[in-house]
Amino acid sequence: MMKEIETRSREQHLHNLTLSVEEAVKRGNIELMHDEFEEWEAYDLAMVYLALNEAYRPRFMNALETDILADMLSELEPRLEIEALYILSKDRAAEVLNRMDNDDLADLMGEMPDQIREYMFSIMEVSERETVQELMNYGPETAGGIMTNRYVWFYAKYTVREAVEKVKHFADLTNDVQDLYVLNENKEVIGLITYRDLVLASDLELIENLMRENVVKVSADVDQEAVAHLFEQYDLVSVPVEDTAGKLIGVITFDDVLDVLRDEANEDINKLAGTDKTIDFNTHPLIAAKRRLPWLIMLLFLGLLSGSIISVFQGTLSQVVALTFFMPMIAGMTGNTGTQSLAVVIRGLTPQNKMNSSTILRLLWRELLVGITIGAICGLSVALVAGIWQSSFALGAVIGFSLLLTIIIGTMAGTIIPILLYKLKIDPAVASGPLITTLNDLFSLSVYFGTATLFISYLT
Repeated sequence: MMKEIETRSREQHLHNLTLSVEEAVKRGNIELMHDEFEEWEAYDLAMVYLALNEAYRPRFMNALETDILADMLSELEPRLEIEALYILSKDRAAEVLNRMDNDDLADLMGEMPDQIREYMFSIMEVSERETVQELMNYGPETAGGIMTNRYVWFYAKYTVREAVEKVKHFADLTNDVQDLYVLNENKEVIGLITYRDLVLASDLELIENLMRENVVKVSADVDQEAVAHLFEQYDLVSVPVEDTAGKLIGVITFDDVLDVLRDEANEDINKLAGTDKTIDFNTHPLIAAKRRLPWLIMLLFLGLLSGSIISVFQGTLSQVVALTFFMPMIAGMTGNTGTQSLAVVIRGLTPQNKMNSSTILRLLWRELLVGITIGAICGLSVALVAGIWQSSFALGAVIGFSLLLTIIIGTMAGTIIPILLYKLKIDPAVASGPLITTLNDLFSLSVYFGTATLFISYLT
């Protein structure tokens, strides 16, 4: 309850700030709010920007310090970020671009049309432009694609006093002074020291006596998911990135990894939902329909097979009409268990988990036991209910036994299909929830009516 009150209170403060900004713009004294803006987070200012009337946005942005404005724009969606940069004057836009985190800017440039990108590059400082262009040469989902070259480093022979002075000198150019790297003459990482270590050490102590030599490092071509796994394993704040020669070329910070985890989760959710592209609240209806349609068309024709299966067993249905009452339950339970297994397997199919034969066999055996356990409990329960409801324990037994078999089949299908796709070098997330559900409908109806047909003499 307290968190809800705090959230509402902050939202009210943001609303009041927005009204104050609008009033200040109307009066022409927006610059007087300069000190107040420094008290707010970049995200909060971005929310104010979005809430403002478009006519007030230029004056609002011009009232912000360059560093604050750069951070605020990074909180906007790429499309809105580009629009905001165009609102600014050429000189002001250049200042902001030169102060933005170059890894974020590289991502933004990748979203721009060629003509806009060329314009943005043309107004930037040469050194910043070259850095961003270099970052864009790396794959967008690699360590090189998410790193920044704004970090602080020392030589091992530095004293603590010299190191602290360097941190102070470069503090405005980087957001991360928690982990500081020690390099040799070849620009290779040979150690790490935290700012806390510097604060607690004697001024004349040498860095080489304080640094930790066993540093976790990654190559520029390492997949971003593997980088995120390293952060999870070692509780990292940042990790240095090396080129093929072992030289330090950048650093990945924890905020970048949070973005990776969010993006990867969204990607898997989209694929599990049967679409491989993001659809959000702002997506145009026609675009959303276009992205969903291909999977649904395929599933539509697969679904027609369910009708053909029912027609094959039309004779069985005509003799025992009560079988139709339990069709949705049989198909639904099979699809649900298959989707559950699918989610478990996809979550475990990471570059760090070696899917060798031993691991696969252990997983299959585990899921088989899970399917048998769930199927036995659900099958026995529904057998009793169906037997009492229809006054036929033979019918209840057929339905319960069918449910046991179909749950086992659904669980194994949700396990085997993504593993097969993974082994075939196909993204296992394409074995989406809708696909597994549709296939399990076919399996479950075939087993259900096949079992009923086999024991039809006990049901009539």
